[in-house]
Amino acid sequence: MDELKGLLSGAGKQLFDAAGQAITSAATEYIGSVINEMFVKKETDTKRFLPSIKNMKVVISRQECAAPVRDIPDIQPDGAAGKKHTLEKHGTTTTTTTLQSVVEGRILNVAEVLPRFGRHGRRRRNKFKDVTAELGDRNAGQRSSFDVQDFYQIRQQCLDNGTLFEDPEFPASASSLMYSKRPDRHYEWLRPHEICDGPEFFVEGFSRFDVQQGELGDCWLLAACANLTQDHKMFLRVVPEDNSFEDGYAGVFHFRFWQYGKWVDVVIDDRLPTYRGQLIYMRSSEQNEFWSALLEKAYAKLHGSYESLRGGTTCEAMEDFTGGVAEMYDLKDQTPPNLFEIIEKGFKRNSMFGCSIEADPHVLEAETPEGLIRGHAYSITKIQLVDIETPGRSGKIPLIRLRNPWGNEAEWNGPWSDKSPEWRYIPDEQKQELGLNFDHDGEFWMSYRDFTRYFDRMEICNLSPDSLSDDEMTRGKISWEMSMFEGEWAVGTTAGGCRNYLDTFWHNPQYVIRLDDPDEDDEEGNCTVIIALLQKNRRSRRNMGVECLTIGFAVYRVTERDLAQKPLKMNFFKYNASAARSPAFINLREVSCRFKLPPGTYVIVPSTFEPNEEGEFIIRVFSETANSMMENDDNVGVGDLDDRIAPDVPGYVQPSPQRQAIERLFLDVAGADGEVDWVELKRILDHSFRDDLPKTSSLNGLNRQTYASQQNAEAGPAGPGGGIEDLLSMLLNMCCKGVLGGDGDGGGGGGTHPSGPANLESQIVPNQPLHGENNISSEGFSKDVCRAMVAMLDVDHTGKLGFEEFQQLLTDIAKWKAVFKLYDTEGSGRLSPFQLREALNSAGYHLNNRILNALVHRYGSRSGTIPFDDFIMCAVKIKTMIEIFRERDTDGTNQATFSMDEWVEKTLYS
Repeated sequence: MDELKGLLSGAGKQLFDAAGQAITSAATEYIGSVINEMFVKKETDTKRFLPSIKNMKVVISRQECAAPVRDIPDIQPDGAAGKKHTLEKHGTTTTTTTLQSVVEGRILNVAEVLPRFGRHGRRRRNKFKDVTAELGDRNAGQRSSFDVQDFYQIRQQCLDNGTLFEDPEFPASASSLMYSKRPDRHYEWLRPHEICDGPEFFVEGFSRFDVQQGELGDCWLLAACANLTQDHKMFLRVVPEDNSFEDGYAGVFHFRFWQYGKWVDVVIDDRLPTYRGQLIYMRSSEQNEFWSALLEKAYAKLHGSYESLRGGTTCEAMEDFTGGVAEMYDLKDQTPPNLFEIIEKGFKRNSMFGCSIEADPHVLEAETPEGLIRGHAYSITKIQLVDIETPGRSGKIPLIRLRNPWGNEAEWNGPWSDKSPEWRYIPDEQKQELGLNFDHDGEFWMSYRDFTRYFDRMEICNLSPDSLSDDEMTRGKISWEMSMFEGEWAVGTTAGGCRNYLDTFWHNPQYVIRLDDPDEDDEEGNCTVIIALLQKNRRSRRNMGVECLTIGFAVYRVTERDLAQKPLKMNFFKYNASAARSPAFINLREVSCRFKLPPGTYVIVPSTFEPNEEGEFIIRVFSETANSMMENDDNVGVGDLDDRIAPDVPGYVQPSPQRQAIERLFLDVAGADGEVDWVELKRILDHSFRDDLPKTSSLNGLNRQTYASQQNAEAGPAGPGGGIEDLLSMLLNMCCKGVLGGDGDGGGGGGTHPSGPANLESQIVPNQPLHGENNISSEGFSKDVCRAMVAMLDVDHTGKLGFEEFQQLLTDIAKWKAVFKLYDTEGSGRLSPFQLREALNSAGYHLNNRILNALVHRYGSRSGTIPFDDFIMCAVKIKTMIEIFRERDTDGTNQATFSMDEWVEKTLYS
């Protein structure tokens, strides 16, 4: 029996050990795959620059958002973000703000400005209207309205003066042609009427055959132009009909391009670069037609020079012409099995297509035996399943129509090319439906199979919902569902880098997207989603623009329990693998990818590859069925004090000798009125803890660190905390604005010096009577901090604090000191900006990314860290602004109303 028990026991132990090893192995494999998830960085062969949109007028659209909103005044353009919405009421201007607006220092109702700040950013079809705005990026500095080039004003001024416009922003000089070198020959800038007789903007309308390439290597732009001509509505949005060489001609023209989430109006003069009287760049097939040449010039101005247009991608130009989202497909190694379906669906949604063959490194635009040009951009103008009847079989064959922007005989010469024998198997009525012709116009047909065999890359531009007209919708065209948000990567707060940098990755902006319904024709019940991350130009340069950051994104599936954290913290990303992600991080203007995802809730995390790379971005999500999108960010408000902090805050209610001494000093300085101003407050704090405060440059020749170490050595081991006075002693040491070094009376810091309080006090100059602000010491608290402290608690705006308010101030300082000490683990007296969110959360303040970015821009040091006194200033400002708001938000609706004078008074004083 004992042997049986031993046998069973041994077997049970072996079974238990085996199970444990299996569980451990599985857990190790799972966690290991998550922790080791690495993101890849790539560099493009051709360096691209982000264009500048300074001095250009915005054409803004009013959005019909998914969420219902109240009627409000016209929304200001992005460049004017931060300006107020005003409501005229009985002669008094009132401003309605949210708590976030107050803390952020902006008079903007975030709930009402949905497209700009991204709550339910889904866009519908738009009605356009012109709005003059301050151009440039949100943080690029404001510009006066006089700097904005307005086409209609310029044209009228020229007509009134009898002059022809000459554009000072894009002069007729070599700098507008090239930025890297001087031109190899002399070019003459001529107006169209100097090039030919009877110039016209359009000759018998416009078509894809109007576009012909010149000397500039921008075939990608020509391919996009050819695509654009096939959609009348989109073409006239880019090329306005009021351009003319006849009525109202003043040598000024304008074109519209989509840039960074808005449409901008680019104004140019009509002087074009020529050589021996002929256009050297893009031209029309008609010698006296100039819309294409002028369009190219406007696009060159947008990018800084003609040379900047070399080596781009067709989808880049198609995005600028339509505001759509582009995709790229590698047909050489990984052609998607459903590519024909993707193209077919794209044409149903009016998508635009381009394709190319990898360039020959030794020959520019080399021709293949099949008549195709390497390194050359083609446009796809049609795809169709065509009826075919051969002697042995009948059915359908997928054909694709392409166009070479050269517009000449350089065409495909294989099957289904012009006059190839395959066409005799196609019924005549089918040929007529296809619009078949065999002209040497650069356009040709080929089979889908040959297309995927001979072409290496395909680009798709998926149009936004507002690109389809009502007429197109009634003709069966389908629109995408789109959501769009704007965001920012700010150094130290929201520029966390990719998943390779786990400690900071979670600081990046996060966006929640919900996919409820699968695609109608998807057999697996999945949702088609296109995610596109577009970076913006923060700081424009005259000719070069700004180089692209290396960007990408990751997508994580989440539950409602996960979303209880706003934003998701580091541990989530540590133990959860991405459900989808961009193929690589790459230095392109935009990174996009198409996914098939099961219905559910996901979080998208856009980022740069490295942390602390500063920039702005737009993230867009296209889906076949409805999607809802929101930022996964904290709500602005007040919470509980961190449990780890509360025990460290002394019992300030309990009297102590030092606290009583401070109170007596307060009453002595306050005088009969029992109040102190900021100068007197600074004197109280600086005097009461003078032995603990470092001096501006040195302690009369005694090095600060030397003195501190001597004091610690003589004092022996520290005893238990003695209440708020001990906290304040430590606090005031950190609040000093002085710097080490400097001259002293007692010699340098290298000798031997007496130490101890008695000796030190003998070297300190006694406080002098205060006769004015000129006698204020630069030691201790800075005057800005003292002023802010008074303003925070001075409810009646007298500029003074009473005794009870002073006691409350000591309580707040003790709390903030304890918070700072918790996160300043190295005792450096500074916090990393990445710690700011958590530190303020521990102090009971919840802020979102925009406010955190503003705080770091405002209070961060040049070294990229936040000193203690600036942390105190942050806390003071936040508490002040929140209390100002809550005083007016009596109903708890997260909205408050201020008159103009009330708003100016409160914000200026605080």
